[in-house]
Amino acid sequence: MSNEPSVTAPAGTAAGDLNAISHDLFLVRKTKLEQLRAAGEDPFRANWPQTHTSAQCLALAPAPEAPAPEGQQHALGPEVSVAGRLVVIRVMGKASFAKILDRDGVIQLYITRDEVGAERYNTHFKKMLDTGDFIGVRGPLFRTSTGEVTVRVKDYALVSKALRPLPEKWHGLTDSEQIYRQRYLDLVVNADSRHRLLLRSRIVRAVREFLWARDYTEVETPNFHTTAGGAAARPFVTHFNALSCEFFLRIALELHLKRCLVGGLDRVFELGRVFRNEGFDKSHSPEFTMLELYEAYSDHRGMLALVKALIQHLARDIVGSLQITRADGQVIDLGGDWREVTYKELIFEKTGDPDWFSRSKAHKTAVAREQFGLFVDDAWEDYEVTQEIYSKTIEKNLIQPTFVLNIPKELCPLAKINRADPATLDVFELCINGQEIAPAYSEQNDPLAQRAQFEAQAGGEAQKVDNDFLEALEHGMPPAGGMGIGIDRLVILLTGAANIRDVILFPTLRPETAPAPAAPAPAP
Repeated sequence: MSNEPSVTAPAGTAAGDLNAISHDLFLVRKTKLEQLRAAGEDPFRANWPQTHTSAQCLALAPAPEAPAPEGQQHALGPEVSVAGRLVVIRVMGKASFAKILDRDGVIQLYITRDEVGAERYNTHFKKMLDTGDFIGVRGPLFRTSTGEVTVRVKDYALVSKALRPLPEKWHGLTDSEQIYRQRYLDLVVNADSRHRLLLRSRIVRAVREFLWARDYTEVETPNFHTTAGGAAARPFVTHFNALSCEFFLRIALELHLKRCLVGGLDRVFELGRVFRNEGFDKSHSPEFTMLELYEAYSDHRGMLALVKALIQHLARDIVGSLQITRADGQVIDLGGDWREVTYKELIFEKTGDPDWFSRSKAHKTAVAREQFGLFVDDAWEDYEVTQEIYSKTIEKNLIQPTFVLNIPKELCPLAKINRADPATLDVFELCINGQEIAPAYSEQNDPLAQRAQFEAQAGGEAQKVDNDFLEALEHGMPPAGGMGIGIDRLVILLTGAANIRDVILFPTLRPETAPAPAAPAPAP
């Protein structure tokens, strides 16, 4: 409960619309704020000398013991000074219980009239404090008759008054749009969200430590690119006023990191934001976090061993288990051997046609449309029809860890051609949870072959060829393995989340005042 009057929704208030109620409580709290200031109290203090967090208090508390005899107190532990947001207030006459939330969790408080003084207890604690307020308290630790670690408050202070109430305790935040727009409230009232997003931070830190331990150097490269390279994606375009020219927000980290290989940084990685001006769904966001790493004198097989070791380390040592339960209850086993299968083998399995890659485009198009119900544009290239079958019917079913090897050469201009099958590349795509988690390459370091691949991909548009990168490559780059890992998808996997927005602290959203986009035209 809170020390606030009950407020009834006005007639005509829509079900679930608490704006009017929130406005009334805002006025109630603002009145309290004015009363506090009139009494000479600063409701927004500059600091509080916090000596312990809630978790440290739990570790310091006296050991559980038998119930105290009638009329006697429980043994008291060390005195602490803690601070946090009031999330529960239970007023019970001459004594009250409350709970505050800090960065480590929740700790209970026991406030009595005898300890803090009758006037302060009756006129301040009972009347001026509300859930959502931040307070600091001092006092010794003890355990209640139920064994709960509690601070026996000798002194307290309001350090920041909340003018708006927290979401109602039992219903919390359940509307997904509100959760993403008001993540700050979600962190307060939804323990699962708080745990998942804090776990993300631990995962990112562990990724860095894993690579540092293997002698990788972390670098930072530009967000603004003059050529949108390193991936096939539509970029965001911005105008640089001082230079009077257009730049692209980066769609990949790759090409600058390879320049580092040219410069002699043999093991290099970057964790950074990447921007792609495309749609978003449960597994895609226009702004996301990418890990890219490059190791000289390695190849895609070296990257295969590295990514398996990394993910198993994160699951075992950070999450606590090699068995991850998805949102739908299905268990992903990250232990043991991970399947290796070629792209062609998966296509053969799906189509039932061992001669698929020698069939005509017309035949493939007919199968894609009639057997799989897919939309295929007549202007698409042959390989694009096959890729549509893979992406729409195969990848989503690769739930257990699967390395998809030797993808078609048309899908990536930055990798080496496979010598045994020149129609494919020395590349793998690691798929887990029905998503691509990590592609990795034996990197192309032949500048002439790289130029030919870039020009073929550009389709005659010379401005799309990154000549500055090609010039760097012409100075010589060692053979290398390279890999990219989408951190958001990795966190989805390791936390069992159902949506990429659940693992991004503040996901990209349409402004509330912006009109909805027009519905796309139906596919022919």
